[in-house]
Amino acid sequence: MTLRRLSHLPLLAPLLFMAVPGMAQNNACVNQINGRDCKEGNMNTITTAVPFLMISVDSRAGGMGDAGVAVSPDANSIHWNPSKLAFAEKEGEFSISYSPWLRKLVPDMSLAYIAGYKKLSNDRSAIGGSLRYFNLGSITFTDINGSTIREFKPAEFAIDVAFAQKFSDNFSGGIAIRYINSNLTGGISVQGANSKAGQSVAADVSFFYQKPELQIGEKDATFAFGLNVSNVGAKMSYTSSANKDFIPINLRLGPAFTVNLDEYNSLTVNLDANKLLVPTPPIYDPKQRDPATGEFLVASGRNPNVGVAEGIFGSFSDAPGFGEWNADSSAFTVYEGSKRREELQEINLAGGLEYWYDKQFAFRAGYFHEHFNKGNRQYFTVGLGLRYSKFALDMSYLIANQQRSPLANTLRFTLGFVFDGKGSKKKAG
Repeated sequence: MTLRRLSHLPLLAPLLFMAVPGMAQNNACVNQINGRDCKEGNMNTITTAVPFLMISVDSRAGGMGDAGVAVSPDANSIHWNPSKLAFAEKEGEFSISYSPWLRKLVPDMSLAYIAGYKKLSNDRSAIGGSLRYFNLGSITFTDINGSTIREFKPAEFAIDVAFAQKFSDNFSGGIAIRYINSNLTGGISVQGANSKAGQSVAADVSFFYQKPELQIGEKDATFAFGLNVSNVGAKMSYTSSANKDFIPINLRLGPAFTVNLDEYNSLTVNLDANKLLVPTPPIYDPKQRDPATGEFLVASGRNPNVGVAEGIFGSFSDAPGFGEWNADSSAFTVYEGSKRREELQEINLAGGLEYWYDKQFAFRAGYFHEHFNKGNRQYFTVGLGLRYSKFALDMSYLIANQQRSPLANTLRFTLGFVFDGKGSKKKAG
């Protein structure tokens, strides 16, 4: 078994492969694996350690296409955008979320999330904390002869502490500090090396802008915009000798627009754009190696074995692009403009809507889109919400638009509690 395969299992990132071009009768290059024109690109997914950090943690955002960077604040804002907590209307909230994960493949895999916040006495600041626990089920370790070594239940978790501060009546900033622990092997020896739990410390830096009291005709409206750079932290390794992997440093930004249709009805529309700020796998030359390291030389793109800062800033321009090898595979030709197109393909879009009736009953719907060259996760989501006095209950359901998708029929459940000492109904925002 390999540690990296286990660490990528939660999101089931497709295997990387080198396209095999073929020549059709019209001399056009055709990828023999997916049947697409070579100029449309080849699958080149970006993989990282601990991808569970990117899974939507709560049912509210889960019902809106996994988008939540700019919607009204709640306890789960620590994951989506910590700076929103400064604009929370309640004194504090606490929530518990649970989701069975990839049950078509592993019957006992799940994600649990606990989060809460408390407004400070100045009413312009808030602190919060969360715990995310990812259970990967039970795994049987075997040797090369197939004999059982031991049973183990791998798990990953992250602990967050967050702080948010208003800089003005419309603008806030926030930070979150995160400890990450990924124990995939329980210390077993893998390929002759002793394994260990992967550990890292990371930070989120976020901002939130909210402009209330807008007028659309005679209706009140609110515009909001959020930005969150998350998981900025050290790379992670599961052995003392293996190369370290990037954790999923991510840029998330987008707007939300809410219209109060009348005294009882409101509608929010939101959109998130996401981009991983880690190196894109390059195209390697299979016939040339670095004499010092023995690794294959890069034919297009950049060497991904770089530091965290270089990886973040280089992630905006390191895509290898699309092209083809010549007849004897001694030279790789990159199609004009394909590097820029591949960079744009790395942006995932998520968006949805949230309708509230009397600030008590909610209906949500959304869509998530990832380009087929970058993982091909594409699905619809729906969700329901109920608020009564100090309690909240949400659920969401994922509808994959691909056959046999391991994400299909994913359910999420969230139970929330408001403590503001007023006994009023929780506002939907």
